[in-house]
Amino acid sequence: MDKVIQKAKDFNELVMFEHSIFSLPFIFISMLVASDGWFGWWLLFMGVLAAISARNFAMGVNRYADRDVDAKNPRTKNRPNVDGRLDAWAIMIFIIVNALVFIGVAFMVNSLALILSVPILFVLGGYSYFKRFSSLAHIVLGLSLGFAPIAGAVAVSGTIPTWSIILSLGVVFWVAGFDLLYSLQDMDFDRENKLHSIPSKYGADVTLLLSSYFHILTVLFWGLFVWVSDLGSFAFFAVILSAVLLSYEHYLVRKDFTQIDRAFFTVNGYLGIAFFILIILDKILS
Repeated sequence: MDKVIQKAKDFNELVMFEHSIFSLPFIFISMLVASDGWFGWWLLFMGVLAAISARNFAMGVNRYADRDVDAKNPRTKNRPNVDGRLDAWAIMIFIIVNALVFIGVAFMVNSLALILSVPILFVLGGYSYFKRFSSLAHIVLGLSLGFAPIAGAVAVSGTIPTWSIILSLGVVFWVAGFDLLYSLQDMDFDRENKLHSIPSKYGADVTLLLSSYFHILTVLFWGLFVWVSDLGSFAFFAVILSAVLLSYEHYLVRKDFTQIDRAFFTVNGYLGIAFFILIILDKILS
């Protein structure tokens, strides 16, 4: 039993399960808007299962693909995929199981979800290899999480409404923007190992500026989403609060690169949760 528990802990460390917080709020925001309120316990369960299995698949592929790179990087050399705790076969089985769970959930939701499930998995897995040849990997990561609002709308309505695409574009630039900041930690390592990223190619100053532009676009798209979907004052406040939190994130990073983890995980985690809570209040009180 102890071995099973330890193996579960190793897989949890492999995919950083707690970081599912980034995608979950925006799936549920989309589901709330699509259903104009409560969407039911069944879809809640399906949404959680889809988000977790999709992220586990993406992180599993990433860790499998990056075994050689992670072994060289001082920041990642103690991860379970390179220190012997999880071998390649175990990670591959984990990837396959989560892919099947994701497709199975899509099958149980509706036909459009099923049609989109496999292409989405290709994009999720593609990020891990994209950085081997293109600095646009940050955008691909943004696209990976940007599918969340569209998936939420599809689950409820079986359609892809315009507002869900606008919300997704905000998520794309939000994620790409904070991934740029996170990548600053590996700027020198990426250069030395011929890995493609904006920081390694253009330097810290350009990266910080581009991340700022991406997050300005994030706020603009989220504001447009609130307007197009005819939400109320709480939703507009969610957009304003997001702008404040993103500004604080950039302040932390520009002040001290050692604050990158705090900016990446803590600030962005609070942003997603706060946005979700304010959309709930908007639906209840507006």
